[in-house]
Amino acid sequence: MGNIKKLAGQTIWYGLPTIVQRMLGFVLQLFLTSIFVTEKFGVMTQVYAFISFMNVLFTYGLETSYFRFAQNTDKERLFNTLSISLIVSTTLFALLLIAGSGPLAAMLDLHGQTDLVVLAAGILFFDTLATMPFAKIRQEGRPRKFALVKILTIVTQILLTIFFLVLCPALYKEGHSWMQWFNPEAGVEYFMLANLLASFFGLLYISREFVSFRWLFDKSLWQEVIRYSLPLIIVGLGGMVNEMLSRLIFPKVYPFPDEVTDSQLGIFGANYKLAVLVTVFIQAFRMGAEPFFFNQSRNEDAQHTYARVMKFFVMALGAVFLVVSLFIDFWILFITRGPDKRYAEGMHIVPILAMATVFLGIYYNLTIWYKLTNRNMTGAWITLAGALITVGLNIWWIPQFSYTGSSWATFVCYAFMMTVSYVLGQKYYPVPYDVKRILFYLGLAALIYAGHGWLRSQHPGFWTLQVCGLLGMGIYMAVILFMERSEFTRLLGRRKV
Repeated sequence: MGNIKKLAGQTIWYGLPTIVQRMLGFVLQLFLTSIFVTEKFGVMTQVYAFISFMNVLFTYGLETSYFRFAQNTDKERLFNTLSISLIVSTTLFALLLIAGSGPLAAMLDLHGQTDLVVLAAGILFFDTLATMPFAKIRQEGRPRKFALVKILTIVTQILLTIFFLVLCPALYKEGHSWMQWFNPEAGVEYFMLANLLASFFGLLYISREFVSFRWLFDKSLWQEVIRYSLPLIIVGLGGMVNEMLSRLIFPKVYPFPDEVTDSQLGIFGANYKLAVLVTVFIQAFRMGAEPFFFNQSRNEDAQHTYARVMKFFVMALGAVFLVVSLFIDFWILFITRGPDKRYAEGMHIVPILAMATVFLGIYYNLTIWYKLTNRNMTGAWITLAGALITVGLNIWWIPQFSYTGSSWATFVCYAFMMTVSYVLGQKYYPVPYDVKRILFYLGLAALIYAGHGWLRSQHPGFWTLQVCGLLGMGIYMAVILFMERSEFTRLLGRRKV
């Protein structure tokens, strides 16, 4: 139980920078809306979507591979080999992006803004070079160092953004001669420049992890790692498709005028963000769980540890799902803070997307079986099948049910991936998951939400709903504490009375 307690503590530390980033990002978004017109936001969205996809190619699964091979390979030799691989490939990829910035800008509809592609290449360059030092920290179980560097990098980006978008325009208007370099027409460019510089400083903040680095390259080890990691590119790209494709397909298949389509897509996107609390928890858990699972694989009782972790994970996911779903009326205040109140029309999709994200979290937990058994290609096929389901159901359901259909498509996709991964995992790497209790806890969370939803339909008032939401949370936690009292007693290290 000590290992699970350690994982829980690491999840908190890994979650801290994620939560800080989300909170500061929310504040920054409010700040940027007062500076950027909607067209510039559209440009920024396109560029950062491009960066997200390219990040999968730049890192090509080496982070997970490091955790896998660190179990039976000299860690220093592994770190040197993979670092050299990333340094060489990242330099090559970045130069290719810069050389092809013109055609890429045209493909991304950036209207000749090649400088944005160049800035994106720089961001990818520094972020990718930091991959192995961060992987080393996670593998060695140093979440405090991870959190410190991440938070410092986030704060640096915020300060640089304020410098370029607030201080520099003010100084330029005052006519300072030394500000002639500043272009008042540029906005997105300076935001990305702040990101680029923050990524550079982030690499500096973590540069001490390179102290032991040597230019020693093991070709045979690298070939073995690459065979393992290449399918993870498909997994990563497929995951990006599953997460983002519904919003890309929507305007193509929704059979209404553009203004109606844009409005519906806006409502969908705003409510999609309300499921972010579940995502934040899953991201924090994955940061600690991936190296933890690989480190545990050497122990005889590894499968039982994985099963126990899954049960605690699902209990926590159920609680986060309820926090999102029971207090919808409270969360909706954040996305209806402007004059347009139509965002509230889509709040019924939030629980659907939140539960879909719960399934995705369980799926991530289950993927350890193909990573440990070197069956990454099977994981790639599962992800591709999920992407096909996402495409097919979105094309079928969006014309009939708008964003509600797209939300259910996401739900079905992640439920499918979770189920298939569990079935195949039990075949190739059986783990004694407590399926009955897991289903019971998920069912209990869904039942409490359904009861609260019925109460909402009776229109009892805002504060009555909040109090009943707290009551629902209390019931969920009380049931878990009662059913898992022996587990919590062991976890807390106390003797049973």
